[in-house]
Amino acid sequence: MRNFGLIGKTLEHSFSKRFFENYFSVNSIKASYSNLELNEIKEIPGVLKGDYAGLNVTIPYKESIIPYLDELSAEAAEIGAVNVIEFNEDKIIGHNTDAAGFHNSIKPFLTNLHERAIVLGTGGASKAVAYALKNIGVNVIFISRNPEGNNQFSYEEINDHMLKACKLIVNCTPIGTYPNIVETIKFPYEHLSTDHLVVDLIYNPVKTRFLELAEANGATILNGESMLKEQALKAWEIWSNV
Repeated sequence: MRNFGLIGKTLEHSFSKRFFENYFSVNSIKASYSNLELNEIKEIPGVLKGDYAGLNVTIPYKESIIPYLDELSAEAAEIGAVNVIEFNEDKIIGHNTDAAGFHNSIKPFLTNLHERAIVLGTGGASKAVAYALKNIGVNVIFISRNPEGNNQFSYEEINDHMLKACKLIVNCTPIGTYPNIVETIKFPYEHLSTDHLVVDLIYNPVKTRFLELAEANGATILNGESMLKEQALKAWEIWSNV
């Protein structure tokens, strides 16, 4: 029996545990999967010393966990965030499968209109999304509550001209996640059109208020469930050395 788990802070409604328990059952894999809730990142050494064959990492620890690892994959190092941990002999290696998961999930929806993207948020998830988009030639600008540098803007600065230039919008913030489903992002939804693809990495609820308002203004919408499935399967490939 191999043990796997998810490191995070509030994991009661975690996708990963349900996904992997079902995956193990369907594929007759003798393994368990646990939610490992930590109040602070400094609790992580005890988890890493546990009897685990592999771990996932979610917010808010995708970046702060890096100093506790021995190595990073090339993708994780470039992105600056980790969502998968591999135990390889005497080394603890951090990987990032979010970027590949995001790319695979949006690939069927991309057209030649999606040459520029607006990414909401600047955390670990947004870094993986930006990495994936840049690798397929999509230019990215970031929206942040506290913008820094030439490529970041405030929510108040999003306007009609910006949305005419950027037909792909990706929410990488947790705003609107269950149970806070009435919360939404300050955004000029009225400037969206049928040319826009709006993605929300949140999967619970299935359709956030952000996606509802985007859809009401003509945009094609996509939630984060397909990305989560894709990144989880990539994680299993790493743990299984496939």
